[in-house]
Amino acid sequence: MTRRFSGTQLVIATHNRGKLDEFAQLLAPLGITCTSAGNLGLPEPEETESTFLGNARIKAHAAARATSLPALSDDSGLTVDALDGAPGVYTADWATTPTGRDFVHAMKKTHAALAGHPQPWTAQFRCTLVLAWPNGHDEWVEGTAPGRLVWPRRGQDGHGYDPMFQPDGQTRTFAELSAAEKNAISHRGQAVARMLAKCFT
Repeated sequence: MTRRFSGTQLVIATHNRGKLDEFAQLLAPLGITCTSAGNLGLPEPEETESTFLGNARIKAHAAARATSLPALSDDSGLTVDALDGAPGVYTADWATTPTGRDFVHAMKKTHAALAGHPQPWTAQFRCTLVLAWPNGHDEWVEGTAPGRLVWPRRGQDGHGYDPMFQPDGQTRTFAELSAAEKNAISHRGQAVARMLAKCFT
């Protein structure tokens, strides 16, 4: 049986301020106060799994155990069919450089890896959300945005691989859509809507 969230305090298992703000805004109308693992000084657990679900579970359960509060985490990334699903759970790693995280570098690396592969370069953005309780129970949902990769990259908005990703049914990339247009079809937008329907409303 699905377990529903019944409290007023929730930990977002992230050290990303933007992600905390995004979830806090979504949950505020339900009377839920959010804080983050980063704000609480919790260490970032090592993500050792090979799936989005596995890594999201690591983060959610670590935060729930440390705080004795329910915790929500997400793990997301880009899977490219011609690259056998890469970068997948290693999406952020592909952006790592000696000077920090650089997604222009990641997009160039992805484009280089696609050399010789015929277009269209079909791909999917994927997001898995896990809601975990201190007793070890969890609920999870997924969201997927199918599309294709384009080159040269287009658009100034968005983040990550957005300038290279054109979702199905659109002539613009994620980086050329408004935030509202993107959220209506994005992998994270879908996952959040499913989690809200499953466990919060």
